[in-house]
Amino acid sequence: MAGALEGITVIDVGQLVQGPQAAALLADMGAEVIKVELPGVGDLSRWIFLSETDRRSAYWEGCNRGKKAVTIDLRTPDGAKIFKRLVGEADVLVSNFKNGTLDDWGLGYDVLRRLNPGLVWAAGSAFGPRGPDADREGADLAGQCAGGLVSTIGADGSAPSPVGVTIADHISSQHLASGILAALVSRARTGEGQKVEVSLLGGQIWAQASEFTHYLMSGEVPGRANLGHPLLRGVYGIFETADGWIGIIGVPPSARDAFFIALDHPELALDPRYQGLLASRDDMRELHVALGPVFRTRTTQAWCEALRAMGVRYAPVHDYAQAAADEGVWANGYLQEVAGANGEPLRVVGTPISMSGTPIRPAAEAPALGAHTDEVLSALGYSAEELAGFRRDGVI
Repeated sequence: MAGALEGITVIDVGQLVQGPQAAALLADMGAEVIKVELPGVGDLSRWIFLSETDRRSAYWEGCNRGKKAVTIDLRTPDGAKIFKRLVGEADVLVSNFKNGTLDDWGLGYDVLRRLNPGLVWAAGSAFGPRGPDADREGADLAGQCAGGLVSTIGADGSAPSPVGVTIADHISSQHLASGILAALVSRARTGEGQKVEVSLLGGQIWAQASEFTHYLMSGEVPGRANLGHPLLRGVYGIFETADGWIGIIGVPPSARDAFFIALDHPELALDPRYQGLLASRDDMRELHVALGPVFRTRTTQAWCEALRAMGVRYAPVHDYAQAAADEGVWANGYLQEVAGANGEPLRVVGTPISMSGTPIRPAAEAPALGAHTDEVLSALGYSAEELAGFRRDGVI
């Protein structure tokens, strides 16, 4: 079955995660994605190696599978000309250079739109396209810090900490993909492309919409997570068990008595502070102190079985190995096994979207630097002699 975006051509000049992951999602959905990189260097993610001795890159593979790789030096006059011809036949351009970079190379929105009025010109940045920091460079951590996320991690009195993944990049990449898809729907009605812009900072604020709205409504900064959530009361948080940690995601009224009896605190079932979601932060600290020792008397698995029987929402705290061993992760395709180029099975991260009519299929591997340069440029009409000349001059 054809993918939802079959027939759509995407040019990806992104770096690292924000732009490339958005383009990878479009590739999973069936688009032809052509990755354009600097000759001899490539996307900087290629250089984030697994180790000193293993020169594979999880960042490169994770965000560039299923793409065609072309090398063009966009800074050169000939490279810019080649790129304009390539974009002239494309539907989408994805980038996440510092604001103004493509304009400096003569490849900004206004220039390319004149060549291709239907082009969706999609760009990600660190701090947004306007304002005093518009031209400032940044990366994932900049979004986490400036957007307030770092200030919420951990407990009162501890040092602030970033999330241990490139979460600002990932969230922004999903916004970029969403904007592109909406722009393609609009183009189907009007025939006109448009500019789509997202940022790490904007993505972090949107991801914390409830918490920011709390601040805007009350003037109160929600504060640190403290093993739970600063705005959510009741039994909501993580607790240490005999061999790990478990998250308790609220206790419904129908399970409240059984829950507190099982934790040897039946009196809490009648405590008015825990009848709803209005307990104070001091109440929550007191509750954690009371329940903590009880949770440490049984294993995570034992608590999972008991809580499931009670009808209490829960989740064990998994590391990556434990999550990858979860049967449901594979059943839903969140991790998948696909055939590699040599026919050997490879385990990859799947796409977290399921579509019944146009299934999403992740590719196995990302391409070698410049692997499809001749193929793609020959299809644009360049001769073998022209390609040889470009290669001799360092253009491709």
